[in-house]
Amino acid sequence: MTVIVMASLFYSCSEEYERVLEEKQKEIFPQGITKDFVLTYTEVSKPLRLQDKDTARVIVILRSSLNENYENLRFRHQLFPEGIVLDFFDESDQKTIIKADYATVYSLTNLIELEGNVVIETHDNKILYTDKLFWDRQDSWIFTPEAFTFENPEDGTVMHGLGLDFNRDFTYFYAMQTYGVMNVEEESDD
Repeated sequence: MTVIVMASLFYSCSEEYERVLEEKQKEIFPQGITKDFVLTYTEVSKPLRLQDKDTARVIVILRSSLNENYENLRFRHQLFPEGIVLDFFDESDQKTIIKADYATVYSLTNLIELEGNVVIETHDNKILYTDKLFWDRQDSWIFTPEAFTFENPEDGTVMHGLGLDFNRDFTYFYAMQTYGVMNVEEESDD
């Protein structure tokens, strides 16, 4: 009988403790929500005058079905919980496309975290697949500690690996652990 009373006492206390924790949690709401939008970022090489029309250059086109803006919090950030598509244009207007199922933009650190089915396709058809990717906007540096696959149709290579660092235009590429398939042409002794 004593065991039953003690068990019911502990059960009721733990249930009360969980309820108090639920009541104590503070709800956080975004300062704004945007749905089904396209945002175009441009840059100008000189200050624009009223008559200037063609001096702006498109840098990025961002598309998403949902954005939650938490810039009102101490650690400012924006969420893209339903995915994001980014079209980046270099100085020659060549496009690189980045897609992800989920994204977080951290305003104070200039870092973008992309998660879930992350795909980068460059203008020359090189493709990178991974589940998580970080992009440092300030230094134009991209990295992942996760598994990745990199396909380069130019030279017929497919590289798999774990951990990767590279710059935005893939001119510097450092993979931590790799394995893959590479086509090698033999030279004839003629």
